[in-house]
Amino acid sequence: MQPQEPKKPSIKGPGSPRRQAVNIAQQEVVKLSQLQPDQPLPLLIQPAIDGVDLLSWAGQHREQIEGYLLEYGGILFRGFNIKAIEAFEQVLVTISNELLEYSYRSTPRTQVSGRIYTSTEYPADQSIPMHNEMAYTTSWPMKIGFFAVTVAEQGGETPIADSRKVFAEIDPLIRERFARTGVMYVRNYGGGIDLPWQEVFQTSDKAEVEDYCRSAGIRFEWKDGDRLRTSQVCQAVAKHPKTGASVWFNQAHLFHVSALLPEVRDTLLANFKEEDLPRNTYYGDGSPIEAEVLDEIRRAFDRHTVVFPWQEGDIMILDNMLTAHGRMPFVGARKTVVGMAELIRQDGL
Repeated sequence: MQPQEPKKPSIKGPGSPRRQAVNIAQQEVVKLSQLQPDQPLPLLIQPAIDGVDLLSWAGQHREQIEGYLLEYGGILFRGFNIKAIEAFEQVLVTISNELLEYSYRSTPRTQVSGRIYTSTEYPADQSIPMHNEMAYTTSWPMKIGFFAVTVAEQGGETPIADSRKVFAEIDPLIRERFARTGVMYVRNYGGGIDLPWQEVFQTSDKAEVEDYCRSAGIRFEWKDGDRLRTSQVCQAVAKHPKTGASVWFNQAHLFHVSALLPEVRDTLLANFKEEDLPRNTYYGDGSPIEAEVLDEIRRAFDRHTVVFPWQEGDIMILDNMLTAHGRMPFVGARKTVVGMAELIRQDGL
């Protein structure tokens, strides 16, 4: 069933000179709409009059923003004349309070301002599969925000998908097995393949790495040549703590070796034992995930993926449990920065 058209907030704009007996102070200052016909995700919020200060509006309407996120899963703020990364950071803080550091990393990123980071620094000619941020761990951000600083000449979109719909799309037998066993993530660091453990854990102190692993329930084993192997069993499905909705919440299909380009995958399999691959996934009991199961998961994402072009100054806020995201290939300069907020832990659900 399609969600109902959003109720427009009863917000009054600042006083303004009258014109033809119309009092601007009685007009709503933002307008809500759908970005695409018959597609409620993301909810589009735009200024209804000139000069609306998004930071001020967001600060006054946090509860409404939260309600929209819980209903739709994502909001696109467009047309608010946001140009600076620092302004984006202030908006995200206003909506979410304290932002999170990007720890226990799975992709290369660069810190650009406070706790704002570049989006995943991945080759421009390749796509990034759909995923929920840090669903490969037992703690993750509830909110994630994106800011389009520079829009690519071609492509570079950030596709999104409703995790509730993805969950419902997947065969119940597959869902049940994953729900029962979870997902095991196995990572091998070192040797110049994938990220070094020093970058993943943001330290060069092995004792700190071991402390982090113990606290997070991650098994670890130091190998020759300053290499490290970790494994962790995490959730595959989850219930949203505020809505109770069941969501598909893992990165089994993304971490699995089959997600790599065929030539990269073939090279790795020719040079590494399966247990030594830079990253791979299994059912939580350690058994292999069947190719047809991974295909089913990817098809479920494909059927519910929404793609729209960025405009410079766009800010997109997602409920990270309700909405997955990815990245399309692009041509030309592209700069999208990201911030995360509201840490939640699996054992707190």
